[in-house]
Amino acid sequence: MSSTLKNKSWRSGVSLVCVIAAGILLNILGTKLNALLGLPLFIDNIGTILSAMVGGYIPCITVGFFSNIINGFSNSYSIYYCIISVLIAVAAVSFADKMRRFKVPYILIGILIFALMGGVVGGMLTWLINGMSFGEGYAVDMAAGINRAVPMGYFLSNLLSTFLIDFVDKAIVTVIALIIYRLLPMKLLAFVHTQSWYYITVLERNESHKSHNRKRLSLRWKVTLVVAISTTLVASAAIGISILQYHNSTIAEYEENGRYAARVICGNLDKDRITEYLNKGEEAQGYKDTEELISAVIKLSPEIKYAYIYRIEEDGTHVVFDADTAEVKADDPGDVIQYDDSISKYKDRFLKGEPIPTDITNDEYGWLLTVYEPVADSTGKVQCYIGVDMEMNRLRSEEIAFLAKIISLFLGFLILIRTYAVWMAEQHIVKPINSIVHVSRHSGYDTPEAREKWSRMFDMLDIRTGDEIETLYEEYKKTAHDTMRYIEEIQHKSEQLARLQNGLILVLADMVESRDQCTGDHVFKTAAYTGIILCQMKKDGFYSDMLSEEFIDEVVNSAPLHDVGKITVSDTILNKPGKLTDEEFRIMQRHTVEGGKIIDKAIELVDEDTGYLTEAKNLALYHHEKWNGKGYPEGRKGEEIPLSARVMAVADVFDALVSRRSYKEPFTVDKAFDIIREDAGSHFDPLVAQAFLNAQEEVRRIAALNMEP
Repeated sequence: MSSTLKNKSWRSGVSLVCVIAAGILLNILGTKLNALLGLPLFIDNIGTILSAMVGGYIPCITVGFFSNIINGFSNSYSIYYCIISVLIAVAAVSFADKMRRFKVPYILIGILIFALMGGVVGGMLTWLINGMSFGEGYAVDMAAGINRAVPMGYFLSNLLSTFLIDFVDKAIVTVIALIIYRLLPMKLLAFVHTQSWYYITVLERNESHKSHNRKRLSLRWKVTLVVAISTTLVASAAIGISILQYHNSTIAEYEENGRYAARVICGNLDKDRITEYLNKGEEAQGYKDTEELISAVIKLSPEIKYAYIYRIEEDGTHVVFDADTAEVKADDPGDVIQYDDSISKYKDRFLKGEPIPTDITNDEYGWLLTVYEPVADSTGKVQCYIGVDMEMNRLRSEEIAFLAKIISLFLGFLILIRTYAVWMAEQHIVKPINSIVHVSRHSGYDTPEAREKWSRMFDMLDIRTGDEIETLYEEYKKTAHDTMRYIEEIQHKSEQLARLQNGLILVLADMVESRDQCTGDHVFKTAAYTGIILCQMKKDGFYSDMLSEEFIDEVVNSAPLHDVGKITVSDTILNKPGKLTDEEFRIMQRHTVEGGKIIDKAIELVDEDTGYLTEAKNLALYHHEKWNGKGYPEGRKGEEIPLSARVMAVADVFDALVSRRSYKEPFTVDKAFDIIREDAGSHFDPLVAQAFLNAQEEVRRIAALNMEP
């Protein structure tokens, strides 16, 4: 068994790798063909859709994810679209069954959903990755044409454009995938579909809810939730840390660029002439050159918005150099302006000529990162500060683009990891446990065949996970086999006790009846008739709600005790050859009550009112009651009389009619049947009598076996 499982597992693994490799190859070939033909499409999902139809979630999601990773070696942006390919893979599996059967409406719906994933979701991702821009290309040109024809704005027109292009793309790749699927050999498809990684399922997944009213979360969903939550938390932390690191590194880069610009200015500035520049302005020697240098530095980088040189004094900020920009006209040399927020914050340090920390502000001038470079003269005294303001707006779009890239990459990876984690958990935890539960729920103890079948089912599981679940299985299997053995031993002993019990009852009943020289085999015959009546009633559907197998066995086995009360009647009355006097008859009638008392004592001794003894008491006490209420000892009528006693009434009277008694000759069987028929509804329960008459063939056979020669 284990070698068969290993071989099956090996074949399953090889076929899984082959399906994934073939799917990735088809996706890459489609991409290369699209590039070769110069089409404004992608043709990169043929393998994804085909692997969905052939293999299900595991290979399909793997193909979608790694196709983009591999394409990323030639086009790095492809990596960030992993999530789109994975979403298309999930959608493809959802429609795989309908696609395999070529259900055209579902194929069209599938293509539409693929296009929504690739065109709309992918278009929004493109917009985010490009810093809230759709970039350039055929789709953007097409969007411009759409917007001119039907004005809807830049964003919506581009989404519509990418959707239309992607719809054509997904229609082409779906048709190609369907053609390839149709051309594949049926034996190959049947083999792949039988692999353990095909659809993620749980054995009898709904059975766990059948016997429980309260809703429960299945183990499969718990594993899925644990994997999803843990991976999401890890991914969220990783994304958060990455964004923080990216933000900090970008800020550091801006700061470094600002300081470099300030140092360039500082390196070309005559530091001993700062006061002259402040007082004379453009008339001072070299002022114009420095001013042009500052303007040139501003143009060096799009991030540099302002550059200036200030002297900070108690009365305000004194302008040494300032440069015009498109938005703001420069201040003149010697102007004194109020402290702005960043200077007010570090006023004391400015006045002392100390280094100033990098400052970030967001005011009417924009979101700016400002660096201040102190300028010291030849004596080492700080004369002024060079300020460079770096515009931070680009950081927002860059961070959004970075966030979009990393989230898309992480989400694709998360879905891939979640799929494999759930599959592994299902194969090695959920399915083995549910298999044990399934077999346990179908256990059978009633017959040797049922026990053998259950034991064989346990052995066939052959769970080999190599962990605690395998240990649990082995221990449970051992317990099951031990339980089977114990049950067989108990049943064997129970059967022995039942035979002993029935034998003792027959012996006791025979001892009682042997005192009556007229009754002979009465206890055996009445028991046989009782069994015939009960079985016929069940066959005819009479009192079917009461006639269980257990009830029938209890009545038939306790039937010999119906006359146990005769043990209290004297032999003189019991064997009197003639008709009994009224007093003697009253004494004879007491055998029903005495029989009930004897059974009551038995119930007290066993300290349990079992069904068996209950029916024995009913038979002994009420078998002479009549349907019309004219019987004895209590004069019960109709269904007030226990069913077992109503059955015994027919069997007892019939046997008395066809048997010889000291006071009468035996009636013929036909005459006895006529009497039973006539007294139905008065003496006898009409349904019980009808069942007896319906079973005449069986009754005649029993009567013939015991008929006098």
